[in-house]
Amino acid sequence: MTKKAVVLVSGGLDSATTLAIAREAGYECYAMSFNYGQRHQIELESAKAVSDEIGVVEHKVVKLGLGDIGGSALTDDNIDVPQDLADDISTEIPVTYVPARNTVFLSLALGWAEVLDAEAIFIGVNAVDYSGYPDCRPEYIEAFQVMANLATKKGVEGDLIKIETPLIHMTKAEIIQQGTALGVNYAKTLSCYAPDSEGKACGLCDSCRLRQQGFEFAHLADPTVYSTK
Repeated sequence: MTKKAVVLVSGGLDSATTLAIAREAGYECYAMSFNYGQRHQIELESAKAVSDEIGVVEHKVVKLGLGDIGGSALTDDNIDVPQDLADDISTEIPVTYVPARNTVFLSLALGWAEVLDAEAIFIGVNAVDYSGYPDCRPEYIEAFQVMANLATKKGVEGDLIKIETPLIHMTKAEIIQQGTALGVNYAKTLSCYAPDSEGKACGLCDSCRLRQQGFEFAHLADPTVYSTK
């Protein structure tokens, strides 16, 4: 019997690697992306390109109104995306954190997984080289797993839907090396929080800088096209 998995695909480096890992593990993959009011909606084009290239049964894009509540530089035009060339990436929770985003995303993925009778949900959260988001930590995933077991028909009947986080303890360089070994085309991914109108990455936000450092430490060329601003 073929194993099924819902894979959250944002179009970024981590989610592309996660999708490749799920495919390599033998799962029939169903990609799920979200148009949640993010200012960098061009990432959805990358999500489609990544899903098409790696190979999924279906790619579902769900519309959400997280921009209606605001509170994040990614959804609120009144909050600027920080673009700081300082050497150290902030250890504080940044304004690019979207309140409860992964909880909302995982809840919808959980519902689709039940409909599909899927065994797993894959999410590319990372707690090593990341921006400090609280919903990327191992203890958060563990808590969501407990909730998922209690909240679903499959869970109550003992047929658990496993929340898989293959990248959670990896450095960005290790993620890139593994993805490269699996044939991920990182030129199709977009990590930037503030790309320009042509889709070029800013090179200055936390996400761009983590990506640049990852490729540098992996001793691989970053295929990202950065703007000149």
